[in-house]
Amino acid sequence: MTLVSNRIANLSASETLAMSQKSAELKAQGIDVINLSVGEPDFFTPQHVKDAAKMAIEDNFSFYSPVPGYLPLRKAICDKLKKENNLEFKPEQIVCSNGAKQSVCNVVLSVVNPGDEVIIPAPYWVSYIEMVKLAEGKSVIVTAGIEQNFKITSAQLEAAITDKTKAIILCSPSNPTGSVYSKQELEALANVLAKHPQIIIIADEIYEYINYVGKHESIAQFENVRDRVVIINGVSKGYAMTGWRLGWIAAPQWLASACNKLQGQYTSGPSSIAQKAAEAAYTGDQSCVGVMRVAFERRRNLIVKLAKEIEGFKVNEPEGAFYLFPDCSSYFGKSYGDRRIETSADLAMFLLEEGHVACVGGMAFGAPNCIRFSYATSDENIIEAMSRLKNTLAKLS
Repeated sequence: MTLVSNRIANLSASETLAMSQKSAELKAQGIDVINLSVGEPDFFTPQHVKDAAKMAIEDNFSFYSPVPGYLPLRKAICDKLKKENNLEFKPEQIVCSNGAKQSVCNVVLSVVNPGDEVIIPAPYWVSYIEMVKLAEGKSVIVTAGIEQNFKITSAQLEAAITDKTKAIILCSPSNPTGSVYSKQELEALANVLAKHPQIIIIADEIYEYINYVGKHESIAQFENVRDRVVIINGVSKGYAMTGWRLGWIAAPQWLASACNKLQGQYTSGPSSIAQKAAEAAYTGDQSCVGVMRVAFERRRNLIVKLAKEIEGFKVNEPEGAFYLFPDCSSYFGKSYGDRRIETSADLAMFLLEEGHVACVGGMAFGAPNCIRFSYATSDENIIEAMSRLKNTLAKLS
């Protein structure tokens, strides 16, 4: 007999967090592991942001904030959306949460009823599927392989829509692939979705600032779907503030109100200090964003070059975020001693235990032939990790 609810029993544990934990356990044993499993910038939070947090403590921002966040922060987010994305939002359409992960979950729980279908392009971020499970909805997976740069087409989207479709979750720049939808590609998707007014478009843009192809494009820019788009964003990736836990939505008023109602019952507002830090991030000097983006692009170029030198990897060039997602299926069926590789999860565990490089198998992302490497680490770590991978994979036959 189990005392755990079916809701929890049906959830899968996060594969990315599990691999990070296994990496930490090996490190604790004194093994030199290079961790390419975790999606987290290795930079420190910019100094002016930290200074704002210290000032907030001195100024006694130690009380409950309004559930959707302090008004100055929500105004700063509206200003950012207007200035950088040419999108008009009012502060009451912004809801700040404990990270963009909660923001996505708030939206899913606020719109999905049992049996509703949610279209999720694959490869996908691991938690989308689990959030739909929590809402008792049904995930409809639309697969885009490496040959199409992991991006779905308008025809694929059209074919996936039914009268039960309630939402689509679109992530660009993408975790786990680094793929970025162009304005033309987004417009084609918007034109399909415009014909189906019941569908809510959840646009996860948390990697907006880590983009190597120019200006960020949001599906919210298209007039024919704008009133059904909810933007998910936050400070974690662009400002190296993962631990501050501050994400937000910009949504139609009715949906912002629904998320506000939900959040008011289970977490209330996010950390008051994190909010003041985030306000400084959006209103202060933005040069830190560019410095980090340039470093990530250099690392992208480095890891792509080295990964292409590894026999058996099929590699494309990611256009954003900080992930490489090669097809590794040529190693399936190979062995080393009594160890046989059947899946990308097997390969990831082999690389961790034999090569001391932590990565994540693609099954958790809906792409069983691939494997994810985060290059949010130093150039030296990337060079050493790729060398270890090459030598370890060469043992398989």
